[in-house]
Amino acid sequence: MVKILKIENLDCANCAAKMERGIAALAGVKSCSISFLTGKVIIDAEENGMDDTLAAAVKIVKKIESGAKLKL
Repeated sequence: MVKILKIENLDCANCAAKMERGIAALAGVKSCSISFLTGKVIIDAEENGMDDTLAAAVKIVKKIESGAKLKL
């Protein structure tokens, strides 16, 4: 299942890359792509457990850049 989300207040391309790697490493995630320029987040993960994956992604975003917000 592919989810396309927006991320707000992302100030750093390096932080976006760290978030991308962190989310991609989550269990059940096939791939993750974050565009710093557009603020678009694409997560391809197993449908079963997607809610848990999104909750973990929100925590990863906050940990790396506290001002950024992943819009579910």
